Amino acid sequence: MNEKEKMLNGLLYDANYDKSLIDERIKCKSLCYEYNNLHPERLEERKNIIKQILGKTKENFLIEQPFMCDYGYNIEIGDNFYANHNLIILDPAKVTFGDNVFIGPNCAFYSPLHPLDAQTRNKGLETAKPIKVGNNVWFGGNVVVLPGVTIGDNAVIGAGSVVVKDIPSNVLAVGNPCRVIREL
Repeated sequence: MNEKEKMLNGLLYDANYDKSLIDERIKCKSLCYEYNNLHPERLEERKNIIKQILGKTKENFLIEQPFMCDYGYNIEIGDNFYANHNLIILDPAKVTFGDNVFIGPNCAFYSPLHPLDAQTRNKGLETAKPIKVGNNVWFGGNVVVLPGVTIGDNAVIGAGSVVVKDIPSNVLAVGNPCRVIREL
């Protein structure tokens, strides 16, 4: 099994020194660079580049510049997706967004997990867990979502939250760590 196959299967893989994964990240970051340096009025060109980066899109979406991700092909966005400035998605595992998802500025979705053991970590090894966001979810600014988290439909995640565990549908959740405040 090569390093990409290990990565996609949630196994320990070489993130730092495997040439094929490095090349894939460079290709993706080159497209992100091109996207981030387009004039904001060039909406069709921006949309076309995002379609080259992401694994799956629907027709109605807008991701404000700048945007960065690792591979792109592990990211899927639903219809009526909007992300404000400075969205970062680290996607060695699948990161999936449903329809009608709105993301405030400076948000980040991190699917990689780094080993706690320093010797393993220093070898450039890591694992990754998927992130899944349901339909009709709203994220305030400066939210961070960590590996393996699922966020249910109609949830609202308050600004500045760090989401470390699953959030059910139809709730307002805030804080660090993020926790449910009330049902909606």
